[in-house]
Amino acid sequence: MIVETLLTRFLRRLNQEYLTFRQFDRIEVPRGLPGREYLLYVHVPFCEQLCPYCSFNRYPLNVPLARRYFAALRREIDWYRDQDYRFTGVYVGGGTPTVLPDELAAVLAQIRDLYPVREISVETNPNHLTDEIVQTLKDAGVNRLSVGVQSFDDDLLRAMERYHKYGSGAEIEARLRQYLGVFDTLNVDMIFNFPTQTRETMIRDLEIIDRLPADQVTFYPLMASTATEKAIRKTLGKVDYRQEKRFYRLILERLGANYTPGSAWCFSRKRSMIDEYIVDYDEYLGVGSGSFSYVHGNILSNTFSVPAYCAALEDGRLPVTAKKEFTLIERMRYDFLMKLFGTRLDRRQLRRKYGSLFEEKLWQEIALFRLLGALRLTGDEMVLTPKGMYYWVIMMREFFIGVNNFRDLCRSRINGETQQ
Repeated sequence: MIVETLLTRFLRRLNQEYLTFRQFDRIEVPRGLPGREYLLYVHVPFCEQLCPYCSFNRYPLNVPLARRYFAALRREIDWYRDQDYRFTGVYVGGGTPTVLPDELAAVLAQIRDLYPVREISVETNPNHLTDEIVQTLKDAGVNRLSVGVQSFDDDLLRAMERYHKYGSGAEIEARLRQYLGVFDTLNVDMIFNFPTQTRETMIRDLEIIDRLPADQVTFYPLMASTATEKAIRKTLGKVDYRQEKRFYRLILERLGANYTPGSAWCFSRKRSMIDEYIVDYDEYLGVGSGSFSYVHGNILSNTFSVPAYCAALEDGRLPVTAKKEFTLIERMRYDFLMKLFGTRLDRRQLRRKYGSLFEEKLWQEIALFRLLGALRLTGDEMVLTPKGMYYWVIMMREFFIGVNNFRDLCRSRINGETQQ
C-alpha cells in the first residue's frame, strides 16, 4: 500500500498545477486540422433527481430551460461545421442525456447530417430502459448504450438514494436483460469502493454481470470531489482507499475469463467503443455547459452556468470560458497517461508525433514503472501488467477528482454570483 499511498499524494499535488485553468470572458477555439479525426463530446446536464455521490456537472431537470438548452446545443454544434472539424465518433454524457428523448434525437440527427459519424454512445439510467426511449435511440443511430447501474445490491442502492428512483437490483437486472442485443454494445456502469461495500456484494455484482451477460462493463472507482466526499461521509461513511485495491483485484479475477480490458476499468466481450474515448481519440471537442475539450495541446472548458451557456449562443458567441495550455512535456505526460490507460501504448505512434523526445523526456517515468513491475516493453509497445493497471486506475481516479474539484469551484462561483 505504500506505493499506492505515495502515488495518490503526489498526484493530488501535481493536479493542482496541471488542472489550474485561466478564466476568460471569451476564448477562441482553434480550428480543426484538415484530415484529422476528432471525437465530439455532448454534455446534457439535467437529471430528474441528483445522486449525492456524483460530482459531474448536473442540475435538476427544468423542462423549459432544458428545451432552451437543447436549442443552444444545436447552435454550438452547427458553429463547428465550418471550422474543419471532422467528427467520426460521438459520446453523449451527463447528467442524464435521455431526459428529453425527442430533443436528444434531434441533436443526433443534426450531428449525423453534418459530420461523418461512425459510432455514437449515449449514457442513460435504468428507468429510461423503455421500449419507446430505446427505439428512439436506435432510430437516432446509437450503437452503444451505457446504463448507470452502480450496484445491484439493494442496501447499497438505498444508501446511494437510487432504489426509489430506479428499483431493486433484480428489477434493474431484468430491464438490462430485456434490451440485450438491441444495440451493438450494452455497457453497464458500476462503481466500486463505496464505504459500505463488501467483498460479498462485489462478488454478487460480478456474478450478475457475467450471467446477463453484459456486452461490456465499466467499473469506476469512486471518484468524488473534495466537497462530494464530505457529503458521502454523512450518508455512507468515510471513503477508504485501502480497500480499493482489494476490490480491483477481485474485478480482474472474476472478469478475466470472459472479458478483455479495453481500459484499466472497462471490460468487453468484444472490441467496441469505451467510456474513456480519450484512449481511442487523440483529441476531442466538447459541446454543452461544463464540457471539456482537448485540442492542439489546450484543455478548454465551457461555462458551467446553463443560463449563461444559452445566452452566449443566442447572442452568437461561443461559451468557452476557461483554458489550460499544456507545455510540450505536459502534452507528452498526458499522452503517456491516457494511452496507457488503454493498457498498451504504441511507441511508433508517439515517435511520429514527438520524434525521439517522448522517451528521452519521460525516461524516468518509464524506468520507474518498469522497476515497480507495472510496465513491460514488448517490441514497439508498452503494456501494463495487472499491477500497472491498478496504478493507472489510481492515476485516472486522481485526474478525474482534480477535474471534479474544478467543476465544484466553477459552480460555487456561479452560485455566489447568483446570490449577490
